[in-house]
Amino acid sequence: MAHIKHKNLNFSVLSKVIIIMLLDVVATAGCFFFGLWARYDFNFHLMDRVHLNGYLAAIGIWCAITVVVLFLFRLYNSIWVFVGTSEVFRILGAYCVLAAMGVGLHFYGVAMPRSSCVIGLILSCMCSVGIRFSYRLIRTAQIKLAHMAHASSMKHVMLIGAGDAGRALATEFISSEYIRDNLVCVIDDNPTKFGKRLCGIPIVGNRNDIPAMVERYKISKIIFAIPSCSAKTRKEILDICSTTGCEVQTLPGIYQMVNGDISVSKLRNVDPQDLLGRDPIRVNTDEIVGYVSGKVVLVTGGGGSIGSELCRQIARANPAQLIILDIYENNAYDIQMELHREHPELNLLVLIGSVRNTNRVNQIMSLYHPDLVFHAAAHKHVPLMEDSPNEAIKNNVLGTYKMAQAAAKYGVKRFVLISTDKAVNPTNIMGASKRLCEMVVQMMNRKSETEFVAVRFGNVLGSNGSVIPLFKKQIEAGGPVTVTHPDIIRYFMTIPEAVSLVLQAGYYACGGEIFVLDMGEPVKIDTMARNMIRLSGYEPDVDIKVVYTGLRPGEKLYEELLMKEEGLQETDNKLIHIGKPIEMDDEKFIEQLDRLAKASKMEVSNMKDIVAEIVPTYKRKQEV
Repeated sequence: MAHIKHKNLNFSVLSKVIIIMLLDVVATAGCFFFGLWARYDFNFHLMDRVHLNGYLAAIGIWCAITVVVLFLFRLYNSIWVFVGTSEVFRILGAYCVLAAMGVGLHFYGVAMPRSSCVIGLILSCMCSVGIRFSYRLIRTAQIKLAHMAHASSMKHVMLIGAGDAGRALATEFISSEYIRDNLVCVIDDNPTKFGKRLCGIPIVGNRNDIPAMVERYKISKIIFAIPSCSAKTRKEILDICSTTGCEVQTLPGIYQMVNGDISVSKLRNVDPQDLLGRDPIRVNTDEIVGYVSGKVVLVTGGGGSIGSELCRQIARANPAQLIILDIYENNAYDIQMELHREHPELNLLVLIGSVRNTNRVNQIMSLYHPDLVFHAAAHKHVPLMEDSPNEAIKNNVLGTYKMAQAAAKYGVKRFVLISTDKAVNPTNIMGASKRLCEMVVQMMNRKSETEFVAVRFGNVLGSNGSVIPLFKKQIEAGGPVTVTHPDIIRYFMTIPEAVSLVLQAGYYACGGEIFVLDMGEPVKIDTMARNMIRLSGYEPDVDIKVVYTGLRPGEKLYEELLMKEEGLQETDNKLIHIGKPIEMDDEKFIEQLDRLAKASKMEVSNMKDIVAEIVPTYKRKQEV
């Protein structure tokens, strides 16, 4: 069946080529006869018999030459719907060659007037262009008629950006039969473009005119098509768009321009990253590759949102082996399949196990002897851990301690703990447990040859359980969108940004540091939620309610990244800072860890009180 379809397809293509060739032959013969007829003032009876016989003798050969030259200029293998300027230039090139050949044939003795040959050549060139554009013109007319028939039900669209990306999208809006939206106006900040047209669509103003033009043209959707603009400019324009109540879509980024991959199908809804107002963070990938390449790397919690991105970036750095350890088999399976697909050459090992299992951890370390360990396994949900504090201690603190002990025992060169801003002056057990983890790695660094470090950062956009995916789901469900407090703020970073900085911090590690990532300016969660609603085409508190639910147990209005007593030291990467270790009694701390292990095993009810004795900066919420 597939073979029959392939034969039918080839026959269809061949038949179209033959039709175009026949049209070229007819057009060429007709144009040269028209040139001869025009030479005699369109009076057939006055035509010199010698010239008519010369035409009849030469036209067959000339038509054959024309078809061959057009074939050599690849003018029979274009897709009719997408015929454009490249075909016009090829036609002009072909007719330059034909003109030179025509001069030669004339001197060879073809009995036709020079003027009729010039007219015939010019007209046949025009016909060749017309033949190849006729199908596109007919299709465009059909699409226009179809759009007019559906005009009452079509959304009116505003395009922001009259550059290359905007032109590509405007062309597709005009030429595609599948797009049921009507592009009616264009916005661009370049004053020289105002009043002009982009593919026939009027350019009606700059960013400040967006609200007025939305009203005038009854816009219901806005497309942002300036992939090369700065993050600050993008945020400023999107903030204006958010006041219009229109649905807003955008192109993902500048790489679309590089690849020429710009189409309506690539449009996406505005991402919260677009609203951060800063450019993506860049790191020195050579440094990352330099210390990861050729090493055996273990990532605990490798199936989670941070852990899986660690695995992706490490896989690109050519490790000798990448080992993923995770307790959740579904997450582990997903990242395993992805890495097999994207990096078939990668020496990948995926293991199921818990960092709480001492024997399992030691077995893995003794068998595979990793050079680098990135410890991302942890319980991280603040409200859940408030209700299960013993689990936070078992998994976060004791799991980290067991991994650190095994790393020291089996000669791991570098151990990197993924920490959080919630470890700074914690008001919840999750944050206090991560502060204990930082204390573990600093204590272990003093007791072994392994370089133990921690990397601390804030919230990551789109991570499992974070607020952004929750908002998206709530908006898709029609609301309400829940915000804990109107004044709550958070630092945000994308997952790839955070992980790339984690990897680079690992390069800077000498042992004992707590690396603090610069998260930029904090973002007000209420503002982000309302902008997400507006940019989805709804009005907050009208179409979709915003409901304040109150701070959850252990939750702060704001997060801190650095404890006062730690100080701050810069690295070569200005976005990565080092907090100096806090002095503590290591032997006493080991005894306290033993106490935590026994207490959590007994499922004590006062775990938070015990933790507060060990972590002086931990202030339970009711004490704040």
